[in-house]
Amino acid sequence: MSDSIQTKRRRTDPQTILCDMCIEDRKPAKKTCMKCEISMCVQHLQAHLTTPVLLQTHPLTEPMDLCGNTKCSQHGKLLEYYCLDDMTCVCVSCAIEDQHRLHNMKTFSTAHKELLEKLKAEQLILQEKTDDENVSLEKWEKSEREKLGRCSVRLIEAVTKLRDISLTSVQSSVSARMVSLKTSKSSMEAAQKEKDTFRFLQMYSQVHQDVEKAKAVDLRKGLEPGSHRDKLAEEIRQNGEKMVKQVSQFWGSLLTLVDPEHHQELVPTDSHLIFESQSLGPGMSLSKDSRKVFHNSWLGQCCATLLICSTKTASSYQRWVVSLPEECDWTTGLCDKTSAKNLKDGAVYGLCWEDKQLSSLITETDKDSQSSTSQALKVQNTGTVKTATQFKTTSALITYQGENGDEPVPPPEKVEVLWNFPASTLSFFRRTRQHQREEIITMKLKASINNWDLAPIVQLGKQNIYSTTQQQQWKCSCGKDYYWDGNRYRDNMSGSSYQGCCSCGKVLGPHITEMVCELY
Repeated sequence: MSDSIQTKRRRTDPQTILCDMCIEDRKPAKKTCMKCEISMCVQHLQAHLTTPVLLQTHPLTEPMDLCGNTKCSQHGKLLEYYCLDDMTCVCVSCAIEDQHRLHNMKTFSTAHKELLEKLKAEQLILQEKTDDENVSLEKWEKSEREKLGRCSVRLIEAVTKLRDISLTSVQSSVSARMVSLKTSKSSMEAAQKEKDTFRFLQMYSQVHQDVEKAKAVDLRKGLEPGSHRDKLAEEIRQNGEKMVKQVSQFWGSLLTLVDPEHHQELVPTDSHLIFESQSLGPGMSLSKDSRKVFHNSWLGQCCATLLICSTKTASSYQRWVVSLPEECDWTTGLCDKTSAKNLKDGAVYGLCWEDKQLSSLITETDKDSQSSTSQALKVQNTGTVKTATQFKTTSALITYQGENGDEPVPPPEKVEVLWNFPASTLSFFRRTRQHQREEIITMKLKASINNWDLAPIVQLGKQNIYSTTQQQQWKCSCGKDYYWDGNRYRDNMSGSSYQGCCSCGKVLGPHITEMVCELY
């Protein structure tokens, strides 16, 4: 387009596209030719409309200011098509030869029509969402105000009650002690007024007692020792504990309101979540409600594989919180049910504490691209282990930037795991306080997991290790020595085995059992 045409165009209303072929009195343009890069009025447009070659090869659009953007920067050809996949204008060479050849292509007019309809539909959806959220926002604000209001009212009532009980009791006690001071004052005044020597000496003994009693009074001291003080102190302790809980709830509600990502309240998981044993070492046992795991170190090493099962169907996510031991290795996350007894044989997504190091485990198929994870801590690749021809499990050490560079992350005592079904993500958090958590890592689950029957899992210790490597000794009070061979007790002298009791009748072994894992 010539400089004179551009100059003429700039002198007119920028919203009105004028004919580029009019010399003096420029008329409003009717169409713009993309190939000629000019806009034409009704008169000058006739040549494009009546000449077959121009009509077929010169695309016409509504009047527009082209600004030199009608040619492909790569091929120098006219932009004639719109790629819906990449949302960009392309030339014919781009459409049939280059990276767009397998994409969804439309002519400008068709793309304009379809995208306009799409925008109208999205506008309706957003309008409905806005209307719904306006209603929901009002309900949410009312609900939050009521909840915080209830917490603050309970807190104020608890503080007021403690204050009133304490002040009233101490005031009564101090008032009782003030009687001694008043009595001594009256006694001394009476003695000082007495002029008769004999009567003065007779009453001095009582005055002295009153004065000594008054001198022993400490108005700064609390209640006098006794059952009343003990009862009141216990009542204050109990009410104080309730008040501390109310303060914690109120504080946590505010933190959750402001920063819900990092301050979710540690709400106990539903009781329908239980451990289902896949394998238990001889020193391992489950509680009656199947939510706690116990270990007796005398009977064997800490070793168990447990699925976390639910009697309810989860809708969009599944969440569990577990306490895990620092003394032994553990893994928690998701695994293929068919390979739960041996994680090396199948798919697993998990957080692993092994050899005093925290790492992530991600399984991919050969068709999956390199795994990508978003995380709050830095991850260093430590190696890849082939599990089968169709699987590979990648282990990545999780570290943080410390004073001395990358440092290993300490093990979390409580781990919160969130499996988000729609987003296909698995997130791990360190629970630090009741209302605070820190993200450890979030894994993006691959599309191929749809072919796997995944289930939450907790693995304690090394798999397939069910006996101790050393013989543990124990001496009975009757004098006999025994050792544990991994299955039963044996007499040191004869080697005879005993199921649970010595010949004297006493139960064998120290029988020290401790809880190593719990569902919260």
